[in-house]
Amino acid sequence: MPKVGALEFQRKFGEVQHQARREPVEITRHGRREFVLMSAEHYDWLRAAAQRAHKTGEAADVVLEAVERAEMDPEHAALDDQLR
Repeated sequence: MPKVGALEFQRKFGEVQHQARREPVEITRHGRREFVLMSAEHYDWLRAAAQRAHKTGEAADVVLEAVERAEMDPEHAALDDQLR
């Protein structure tokens, strides 16, 4: 995700606005992420996706069993180290 400082965001609002139509732009202040600017369409998609999400405790047994049987592609095995 592209990043832009708050002062640069103020100076180049039009450019950042156009960029945010293509992809979300992270706006930082003192080097820390503070805001994300994105298109309304992207925001609407995220809201809809959040509403479709369910707690794992509410998942059907068949879904839980499928997850338990699932195997990760070996090329992603290094990700296990990040969970430790």
